[in-house]
Amino acid sequence: MKLATSAAIVLALAACASSSPDVIQRGDAQRMAQVQDGTVLSVRNVVVDGSQSGVGAAVGGVVGAIGGYGGSGVQREAQVLGVLAGVAGAAAGNAIERFSTKEEAVEILVQLKGGDRRAIVQAKAGETLAAGDAVVIVTTGGKVRVTKAPK
Repeated sequence: MKLATSAAIVLALAACASSSPDVIQRGDAQRMAQVQDGTVLSVRNVVVDGSQSGVGAAVGGVVGAIGGYGGSGVQREAQVLGVLAGVAGAAAGNAIERFSTKEEAVEILVQLKGGDRRAIVQAKAGETLAAGDAVVIVTTGGKVRVTKAPK
C-alpha cells in the first residue's frame, strides 16, 4: 500500500512541472537574455505530448508485480501472475505518466523587425496573443518565450 501511495505522489509531482512562459526557472534568474522585437502573424492551439521518463512504467510495473504475486496461493502461479501483472502495470503506468504530463500550448508565428520569421511553441500563458500584436522574443539559455511588448 505504501508503494502505491508513493507511486501516486511521484506521478502527481511529475504532472506539476510547468513550462509556462510566466514561470522563470531558477537557473535563468539574474541572467542577461537576448530580446528581439516582432509582430505576431498567427497563433494556433497545439498539444505538447506528455513525457515518458520511465518513472510511470517502473512504478506501475512494481505495483502490478507485487499485486499480481499476492493474487495466488500457489507459488508457480503466483510467479507467473506477478510477471504478467508487472507487464500490464508497466504499460498502464507509462500511459498514465504520458497522459498526465501532456500540456495545452500555442504555436506563435512571429515576424521579426528584420523580416525573418520564427515559430515558437510555448505553454498557454496568462496573456493572450493575437495576430498583429507587438511582441518581444526573449531567449535565455536556449529557452525562448514570447510576451507582449511593453507600451
